[in-house]
Amino acid sequence: MWNKAFMALQLIFVLIGTYQVVLSLFGWHRKKEQITHKPTKSFALIVAAHNEEAVVGALVENLLKLRYPRELYDLFVICDNCTDGTAEVVRRYPGVYAYERTMPNKRGKGFAIEWMLKELWKRPRSYDAVVMFDADNLVATDFLSYMNEDLLNGYRVIQGYLDTKNPHDSWVSAANGINYWFCNRLWQLPRHNVGLANYLGGTGMCFDASLLREMGWGATSLVEDLEFTVRCIRKDVYPKFNFDARVYDEKPITFRASSRQRLRWMQGHFDVARRYMLPMLWQGIRERSWIKLDASLYIFNAYNFLIGSLLTVTLWLDRLLPGAPRLDSVYSLLPAWFAVPVSLYIYLQCPLAMLLERVNWRSYARLLTFPLFFLSWWPITFWAFFTQNNKTWSHTQHSRVLRLEEVQSKRMGAEGTNSA
Repeated sequence: MWNKAFMALQLIFVLIGTYQVVLSLFGWHRKKEQITHKPTKSFALIVAAHNEEAVVGALVENLLKLRYPRELYDLFVICDNCTDGTAEVVRRYPGVYAYERTMPNKRGKGFAIEWMLKELWKRPRSYDAVVMFDADNLVATDFLSYMNEDLLNGYRVIQGYLDTKNPHDSWVSAANGINYWFCNRLWQLPRHNVGLANYLGGTGMCFDASLLREMGWGATSLVEDLEFTVRCIRKDVYPKFNFDARVYDEKPITFRASSRQRLRWMQGHFDVARRYMLPMLWQGIRERSWIKLDASLYIFNAYNFLIGSLLTVTLWLDRLLPGAPRLDSVYSLLPAWFAVPVSLYIYLQCPLAMLLERVNWRSYARLLTFPLFFLSWWPITFWAFFTQNNKTWSHTQHSRVLRLEEVQSKRMGAEGTNSA
């Protein structure tokens, strides 16, 4: 009886995995985004910053040099509960607004964004759209041109391509880079290509201002980006992924910093999954909406990874213990012509994504240490499940000061160069 239940559970997760494998095939090809409209949309650029005096200046200088009419965008930096000189750095730049927020009982980017939007609506000038960045980012100079294009084409929520600013700093930042290249190419792009909703990534996000006024922000969990994505999809507003609108994000250099960041993500993901997964699933079934069913699977990813990891560990332990295996693996029942190619493809997805993305050759050597990074997700996810009620925001310290030209010179291939 137990063995049959174990097999049934394995089969469910094999089907979920097979669905994602099939979906990823639609990311092998991409059509370059086109810019056909003149700049007409006005933007409020919001930068969330907590003790970011080391890096925020480089981003402000970068944003002031965007290839978009300067009169059509303003720059606002949220100096959120800062105890350093972030605000002083921002005020050195004429025409850039530093908004200082001191609310120690409401820490976190979600609360800061909600506060800043209320301040923004009080200003005499109105904007067509709001774009959000993190203080450690660098932004391709044509980013707003792509956002203008998508807004004029009727999209109300757009997510840019999240690239890595410092993939060569350490094996940890390299692993993060590999993970993001995979997600951009084989998770986000396939969904865009087949007409599904995309998912917000916390930065490089553009929102129609009237939508934000109508919905309010209301996303104050540890993963405010996923929470707002869910709120949009439930209201039939489907975020769009713009592959050519690039944002370069600083990845943690040390394993400890990366673990803390990933723990926060998984805690927030479990929290959002607990609150939204079943309602999204029932809504998708009721409306016969593939988009919402796919979204429910995406929300389920934290549990998918947790349970899948436990199944894998259980099977390995069963085979390592003395005596004949007591549990059957579902793969032993699948035909070899199916099980072998699917298994190989799953293992080769990361190098495939890197090949498709034409990343710098130096990054391929980091595939040797990537399995260590991947396996470290298991204890992090396990611990996050039992601490998912944690609402305390953990700040990731940023210190890697680079300029856009330096980052792009290290980014091999026409894809990275043309996006600048």
